[in-house]
Amino acid sequence: MDYIILDIEFNGRKFASDLPMEVIEIGAVRLDGELRQKDEFSALIKPVYFAKLNDFIKKKTGIPQEGIDRASGFRNVIGQFLEWLRQSDEVLFVTWGGEDLKRIVFDTRMHKLDDSYWMAARYFDLLKGYLRYKNVTNDVSVEAALQDLNIVQEGSAHRALDDAKMTAEVFRKIFGSLDFERVQQYKDTFSNAKERRIVKNAVRTQLSQKLAPSWEWVVERYFKDKPLDNPRKEAELQEVFAAEVAKAQQAAAAKAARSPIG
Repeated sequence: MDYIILDIEFNGRKFASDLPMEVIEIGAVRLDGELRQKDEFSALIKPVYFAKLNDFIKKKTGIPQEGIDRASGFRNVIGQFLEWLRQSDEVLFVTWGGEDLKRIVFDTRMHKLDDSYWMAARYFDLLKGYLRYKNVTNDVSVEAALQDLNIVQEGSAHRALDDAKMTAEVFRKIFGSLDFERVQQYKDTFSNAKERRIVKNAVRTQLSQKLAPSWEWVVERYFKDKPLDNPRKEAELQEVFAAEVAKAQQAAAAKAARSPIG
């Protein structure tokens, strides 16, 4: 199996808009089973919207406007990337966070392309793996991880291929401590992080008040002014609710087991 260390950059806008942000650069390195780099992929992409990069994106990434102007569109680049990926019989994507595959899925759908490869793709979130390795909870950048691990940073941050190479260095360094049982696949979400956090906090509030956890109570208390009129969103939040209740019950059972009898 090969490991594909993936990073993407996407464009931005200075104002609220219903138009989507899009992938403007893909960078990836292929590592073999011994974590040796075999080859790499790098391409700029000319977006449909916001093709003129704003000053913030140009300064952050260093991507030149001329490069975007000359770049191929998403359809061509993603086709080339898929051809490159299929040189491996089996791959596991490694990303720093969960945004990279999500953005590729979104753009694939926007261009009305088949998303089956990406929905079936397996990936390991190295950011979460690193946080578990360090036993911390606050997100960190890959640059901070390199510094913490005493790895000399090479290349430019926020250029996709350089970021992929930096991520590969972190991956190699802590590979033996990673839990690959936590490999994931992309899953569509219909709720946002704030809504999921509200549900989790609501469960904790009920338990702290010695109330039996109740989904109806959560809806009445926290979503009365913003009805959950999307059935898929409500079902997803109910799953979050059930998982948080089960987590609390497991913690209570473990605490009871540790308590002395009598």
